Amino acid sequence: MKAIVNVFLKQGVLDSQGKAVHHALDSLKFDGVNDVRVGKQIILDLSAADEASAKAEVTEMCESLLANTVIEDYAIEIVS
Repeated sequence: MKAIVNVFLKQGVLDSQGKAVHHALDSLKFDGVNDVRVGKQIILDLSAADEASAKAEVTEMCESLLANTVIEDYAIEIVS
């Protein structure tokens, strides 16, 4: 089974990459974009027995290594 982890800066934390992308889109005349947040996606191939244990294991990975929980949030999706 696979786990998809999306890591992104918490609201209120300055996203300089997102601001740069937003500015570039503006200069390319994409006027309908109100805000841009840039994050990262991590895809893990797991050998967990079931979805619950996979999610628990990935949560521990996020808290320990994959996300800086002081300034980042994360979302986990388990797929077959």
